[in-house]
Amino acid sequence: MIENKKKPNPIDIHVGSRIRLRRTMLGMSQEKLGESLGITFQQIQKYEKGTNRVGASRLQNISSILNVPVSFFFEDAPGEQAATVGGMAEASSSNYVVDFLSSSEGLQLNRAFVKISDGKVRRKVVELVKALAAEADAE
Repeated sequence: MIENKKKPNPIDIHVGSRIRLRRTMLGMSQEKLGESLGITFQQIQKYEKGTNRVGASRLQNISSILNVPVSFFFEDAPGEQAATVGGMAEASSSNYVVDFLSSSEGLQLNRAFVKISDGKVRRKVVELVKALAAEADAE
């Protein structure tokens, strides 16, 4: 039996995940992004999964709508680590941020945290989270 389905390119998967990351950071639905581009939300789903490749002009439009430079979609792309001057430590730390912001809890926490205007309160929240994390480590 011949496998007919072509596996998505790792770069296409990465670009799609970055589109999803930025879209969710802005609280924008797939429908809204699709509307802005004149395409269906299903097409956005395919882009975000890497199933369909995003063309250059479409990526330029997406970057404009999501208010990020086109380069944002290629940050930490597969194969980029070797070219990064900072080495693996830097790459893994930014992947951690992407993983955090890709989770529902991380996104909710981030959205709520940036709404806190008082610097002292923000520092107290960070201290609280650190204390809770230390408790979890001690168990």
